[in-house]
Amino acid sequence: MIETAKEIAKKSRSSFYYAFNLLPTEKREAMNTVYAFCRKTDDIVDVESESDDLKSERLYRWRTELEKSLKGHSDYQLLNKLGKTINQFNIPLDPFFELLKGMEMDLQKKKYLTFDDLQLYCYRVASTVGLMCIEIFGYKHKSAKDFAVNLGIALQLTNILRDVKKDSQLGRIYLPQEDLEKYNYPEKEFLNQTYNENFKSLMQYQVARAEKYFKLATEALNLDDKYSMFAARAMQHIYHKILEKIVIANYNVYQKNIKVSNIEKVGIAVGVWAKYSLVY
Repeated sequence: MIETAKEIAKKSRSSFYYAFNLLPTEKREAMNTVYAFCRKTDDIVDVESESDDLKSERLYRWRTELEKSLKGHSDYQLLNKLGKTINQFNIPLDPFFELLKGMEMDLQKKKYLTFDDLQLYCYRVASTVGLMCIEIFGYKHKSAKDFAVNLGIALQLTNILRDVKKDSQLGRIYLPQEDLEKYNYPEKEFLNQTYNENFKSLMQYQVARAEKYFKLATEALNLDDKYSMFAARAMQHIYHKILEKIVIANYNVYQKNIKVSNIEKVGIAVGVWAKYSLVY
């Protein structure tokens, strides 16, 4: 059975699903299609039972099929639907191919030396998604692109902090090596999931960095564009709640399950939608 874009989005129960469910039908369907593409792209890299070489081959074929879909000739129904969505909303192609480059980075690198390296990764796997989405939402000011880029980095940094334990179990260290050295938290302790004062200081520094990008995103969003961006703002509030919970847990992401419940996600999404509906 072939899953529809809506089924993929609903099955994930992700923050995207709750944030975008209040959009008008046409935009919601377009967002489901874009999300399904991003989800399927990420799934190619996340299959633990496959070798990196096989994942690279699948990613290459996915890229080829994406190119074919722009003319409606892909072997994948989802990609052909994506091609129509791209044309309908005039979405630039670059973010889609940059996202694929981000997935390639996941196959090629298990650690990042500097924040500049990590920032490029965050841009490719998250900011690109924001740049796709704002074309569907609609905007009046170019600053919406800065909003999308900064919010994407903030969301991905938050993901990384929440998933430190899971990534360490896979031998992945997304936190920059320069920061591990700065806070005297050796790679060995990271892989052993050692919770100590150095780790707390390291995490506090990372949370402050994520907060900076959340702030930059808010500052970039023009007043005229706030209503059209309510779904993205809902995402911003949901992920900021994750960041708050990390702090409340005293940065112990090794032993505490950091998550925002579905009820909280719905409440946040409806609250943001209501706020902008009433004001604008």
